Formats: sequence, structure tokens, C-alpha cells
Amino acid sequence: MAENLRRLASNEALRLLQEKLESWVKEYSTNSCDQNLNNCLELIEQVAKVQGQLFGILTTTAQEGGRNDGVETIKSRLLPWLEASFTAASLGRPIDNKVPSLQDTFDRDRPKEQSLRDQDIEQLSASLSATRNQINQVQDDLAETGKALEETKKSSAISLLAAEEEINQLKKQLKSLQAQEAARQRSSAPRHQEQYRTEQKGLTRQNTDQRDTEAYGVYEKQIQGLKDEIAVLSGDKSSRQGRSARNHSRSPEPQSYSDNYSQSRSASPSTAVAKVRSPSPNRSKLSSVARKAALLSRFSDAYSQARLDAQCLLRRCIDNAETVQRIIYIATVEAFHVAKMAFRHFKIRVRKSMSPSYVGSNDFENAVMDYIVCHLDLYDSQSSVNDVIRAMNVNPKISFPPEVDFCLLSDFIQEMCCIAFAMQSLEPPLDIAFGADGEIFNDCKYRRSYDSDFTAPLVFYHVWPALMENDCVIMKGEAVTKRGAFWNSVRSLSRCRSRSLSPIYPHSRIGLSTISRSRSPSPIRCTLPRF
Repeated sequence: MAENLRRLASNEALRLLQEKLESWVKEYSTNSCDQNLNNCLELIEQVAKVQGQLFGILTTTAQEGGRNDGVETIKSRLLPWLEASFTAASLGRPIDNKVPSLQDTFDRDRPKEQSLRDQDIEQLSASLSATRNQINQVQDDLAETGKALEETKKSSAISLLAAEEEINQLKKQLKSLQAQEAARQRSSAPRHQEQYRTEQKGLTRQNTDQRDTEAYGVYEKQIQGLKDEIAVLSGDKSSRQGRSARNHSRSPEPQSYSDNYSQSRSASPSTAVAKVRSPSPNRSKLSSVARKAALLSRFSDAYSQARLDAQCLLRRCIDNAETVQRIIYIATVEAFHVAKMAFRHFKIRVRKSMSPSYVGSNDFENAVMDYIVCHLDLYDSQSSVNDVIRAMNVNPKISFPPEVDFCLLSDFIQEMCCIAFAMQSLEPPLDIAFGADGEIFNDCKYRRSYDSDFTAPLVFYHVWPALMENDCVIMKGEAVTKRGAFWNSVRSLSRCRSRSLSPIYPHSRIGLSTISRSRSPSPIRCTLPRF
């Protein structure tokens, strides 16, 4: 730094600057504008060179002072002066004598800095004294804790000695008691052996009795299973004998619908109750599995035998096989629908009649289902047959056939209603699958009939419904598939609905044709008897 300062003094830059300034003042009025500007720029360049040398000396001096020395001087003197000078220059005002010098600024700010430094020192002294007080307090607490720990050790040692003494006394007592017990066992050994032999004999006898009881229970289960199988076989045999007897005794002229309808209307609840017979012991003892097997057998027989008998009756009046199969399928679907509604009403009436006897009981639903299973013969199947025929008469696919009266199917409809009603008493109940003409053929639900187009993807019409348990198929149905089945079904439906109604039906007897063919439900309906 001294070398730089010496070099600056030997250059005599400030003296040359003063001489140039005095000569410029004398020649200012005679010079032109460009000459004056050139002189001013030369002075500025010389001043800038001098300032650069001074700032270099300032930097070197600050570096010699170390990292922290000189910071306060720069902050208190140089920065405020630079701020005032540059502010005046930016506003376009000349720097006059009113701008404070670096020494004035330093002298003015020194008391403030001294007061701030004194305040910081006082705060640090206060915090230091508070910290010392906390340290002294912690040391006092530590001493007290050491004293308490020593006292606890002494008391624990005393308690340990007392516990050891007590343990020794207890060991002595235990040894004396063991000696007494050994002497007593030696004296009573024969008596204990006799008692042990008696107990072993009792346990052996008890195990033998338990094994006999378990074997007896197994035999009872086997006997009950054989009884259930015998009951299923006997029910199957009786149903087959009944069907064969009906086939032999069936007359070519079935009873007219008007006679059945009048008989069902004339039956009063009292007469229906009078028909109630005692529940069959076989029916009440059949399990749900056995009843399900019997109903599946009846449903299969209805498909293989009763359906064919109904087709033979209809083929006497209708030559079209498709129409015959549609009529039988719709009769089966309507029979299941009507039987489910009848079962629902029947269950409601049983609940109403049995609710006073089972107030607050948890087995109410089980008692209701047991009663229904034992009294399935209270079902008024003839009323359901009338409802099914009434629904068939307004069905748009088979309504108003000019050749046949649906009373020909009374026996078939009655059998399907009884099967459907009994299937509702199972747990879970059985039901038929929904089928619509033109739907996609499902190989899991149906099998194709012999006259079907086996490459067609759509169902033309259904021959027999599939039997379902919840969402599982337990017995497949039958359907006819043909190409263009959807459009054919739509055209046949439109032709059937556009058929004109004939107000007079040429029958000699009063039959179904005299009843109104409208879609509104008939106001006359046979109901199940009340309990």
C-alpha cells in the first residue's frame, strides 16, 4: 500500500489537474463548444485515473486490516457519502458543499453505533447472568438428587436383607411341610392305590358308554337317510302311478272352463277348510333335499310326459306345431307367475294367523315355513288355473286362436301350478329363467330342438323354460333357433296384435270364449281360504 501511495504522490496528478483546470477557466470564453467539451473530458479522465488509484489503495488497506477490520469505517463513512453523491448525480443537481463529507458522516454516526454496541453488551451480560443462575440451580438440583439416591440405596439394601431373611424362613417351613407330606403319603399309599383303580374303572366305563352313544347316533343318521330315500322313491312312484291313472281315465272331452270357474267361485272358505286333512307324516319328515329331488323329478316328468300329452290335445285343433309349442311354453310361464303370487298371499295369511302365538319368538319364520310345508294341500290350484287361462287369453302372441279353447290344458296347467307352488317352499326357492324371442341363445340354459338351425345365434321361440336356483341353472330348457329370428318374431307379433276380435264364438256350450277378452283383470277371482 505504501508503494502505491508513494507512486501516486510522485506523479503529481493532482497538481497537473489543478493547472489544467485554471488554464481551462482562462480559455473557456475563447474556446469553441467542442474544445470545452474535450477539456472537460480530459479532466474527467484524469480524475477517474486518480480515483482508480485511490480505490486500489483502499482495497489494499482493507485487505491488510484482516477480515473484520475496516468494515465499520466503510459502512459509516464511505457508503453514506457514495449514496448522497450518486443521489445528487441521478437527480441532475451539482454536488455542493451541503453534502456531508465522509468525516462528518462518521462523526455523526459514531455515537449511535456506540450506544447500539453498549445495548448489545448489556443484553449479552444479562443473558450470561441468567444462564449462570440456571447452571447454579441445576447443580443444586443435582446435589439434592444425589442425596435422595443415596437414601434410596440404603433403604433398598435394608429391604433386601429383610427379604432374604424371610425367604430363608419360608424355605425352612417348606422343607418341614414336605417332610410331613412324605410321611403322610407313606402312611396312606394303599388307600390311594385303591381309589385310583376305582377311578380308572369309572373312566373306562364312561368311554365305553360314549363310544356306544356315538355309534348309535351314526346308525340313527344312516337309518334317517334310508327313510328319506324310501320316501323320495315312494313319492316318485305315487306320482307316476297317478299320472298313468290319469292317462287311462282321461276322457276326450275335458271339462269346460265355465264349469271349472263356477265350481271355484261356489267354493267357500268354510268348505275349503273342511277339506283340510291331517298333514302327511312322510311329507312333514321329508328334508329340504328330499323335497327338492322329488320336485325336480316331477318337473322333468312334466317336460317328458305331461307336455307331450298337452301337445297331442292341441294338435287335434291346431295343425301348426310352432303355435302349439308357444301355447304350452306360455302356459308354463304363466303358471309359475300365478303360483308365486299365490304362495306370497298364502304366506302372508299364515303369518297373520300365527303371529299371536309367536309374540317375541325368534323361530317365527321357521314355524311359518314348517306349517306351509305340512299344509301344501291347502293351495287352491283351480283358482290359479283360472288366472293362468285368463292371462293366456290376453297374451298378444297366442290370444284369440279361432281353433282351440285353453280349457283343454287345465290338467297340465294345474300340475305346473302345484309344482311351482311347492318349489317356492324350498330354501332357496326354485324359479324358471326369463326368456324372450329374439334373444341370444345361451348354451348353458337351453338345448336346441331337433328342427333348429344349429348355426343361428338367436332364439326364434322357446319350447320349455330353464329351471334356476338363484343364478345357477339346475335343469336346462329347450329352444328353437333360426336365422332372422328377431325379425320373424316382430312380424308375427304385429300380425297377432292386428287380428280383429270376433264378438261371437261358435261354441254350443258356454266356455271361455264368452268371457271378455280385454286386458283389464276380471273382477271375479277365486281366492284361497282364510285360516
